[in-house]
Amino acid sequence: EVQLQAFGGGLVQAGGSLRLSCIASGFTFDNYAFGWFRQAPGKEREGLSCISSDSAEYYADSVKGRFTISRDNAKATVDLQMNSLKPEDTAVYYCYTPRGDLWGQGTLVTVSS
Repeated sequence: EVQLQAFGGGLVQAGGSLRLSCIASGFTFDNYAFGWFRQAPGKEREGLSCISSDSAEYYADSVKGRFTISRDNAKATVDLQMNSLKPEDTAVYYCYTPRGDLWGQGTLVTVSS
């Protein structure tokens, strides 16, 4: 089955860190770019970061310097290391690939003040 599965969300205090992982299955991982998005209550889905098939990285201004995206082609995973978390980072986080416009199921990150 072609799918993305996101893991790693949870509750963390402001200033803390979390690492999200997205596991891909059912297709050739190496060939595609991947991204992380988030959606906070009452807000539109926001693009945060993406990584190309040759590991070029992009970050939105809102997370630049705090979040780091990485990929492991051998494990078919894309991780998002999130540091210096703020209450405004609270949202459901999704991984995505343009391969078939495929979204993961989302994982909730809650940052307490």
